[in-house]
Amino acid sequence: MANILVTGSNGQLGSEIRELASKTVGLTFTFTDIKELDITSPEALSKFVKDKNFRYLINCAAYTNVDKAEEDKDTARLINATAVKNLAQLSIDNNIIPIHISTDYVFSGEGFKPYTENESTDPQGIYGKTKFEGEELLRNICQKHIIIRTSWLYSPFGKNFLKTMLNLGRDKTELGVIVDQIGTPTYAHDLAFSILKIIENIDKNKDFKDYGTYHYSNEGVCSWFDFASEIQIAANNNCKINTIESKDFECLAKRPYYSVLNKSKIKHIFDLDIPHWRVRISHCINRIIS
Repeated sequence: MANILVTGSNGQLGSEIRELASKTVGLTFTFTDIKELDITSPEALSKFVKDKNFRYLINCAAYTNVDKAEEDKDTARLINATAVKNLAQLSIDNNIIPIHISTDYVFSGEGFKPYTENESTDPQGIYGKTKFEGEELLRNICQKHIIIRTSWLYSPFGKNFLKTMLNLGRDKTELGVIVDQIGTPTYAHDLAFSILKIIENIDKNKDFKDYGTYHYSNEGVCSWFDFASEIQIAANNNCKINTIESKDFECLAKRPYYSVLNKSKIKHIFDLDIPHWRVRISHCINRIIS
């Protein structure tokens, strides 16, 4: 039975893993967040894992406020890079396999075809830069690791685009949403399920050697405008979604114009069947309503 430590477990992805954990046979979980475990402290980490025999570590902790990161660089780097270094060293010292969640923001967003794991990175803002620093620290310290880059995460938990659009769509008759940023929504429930499948795959294959970086989002491509429009349809909201351009929406951090992720590698290695983003919206909305 594999023993798994989950950090940042009160966020969207961690909460989804917690929901699935109760239905999972053969895995035991320890869920932590900042109150239970300070991942920026090597001493706290070492003390926490002592004699617990963790086999896997799923790091869901991150500084994700993209705009605030531009002004709070030190905190963003502490959580997105330094803490990942600590977790990497902890993994080496305790024979743990870390599964770390990263982002599409490690790319420039100026491409025109889905990014593969091998393409050059060029993060444009502090959030993307610190997340990439974390990736590199993990790679350099811990050979046996899984990094999963994802995009446009949403769930019934915390703050996210779907919940914002859902609430605004109930109260407003019209909304303006950006049409010239292209990517793919990721239902955190699907990502959580896939992470558990990855662990199951590694656990069953004692000769597993395909460690490294992977991309995961739901299938398909859309703009934020498309995503917002589908949310209103799924929720039966009578709210008209109008298009606006990025230049008309002021924000501190530059957003990628195109950040679609190529998922061929993760589907092939772990035999994953990834649903299209359109078909998963209703599932999430129904959970929120119920």
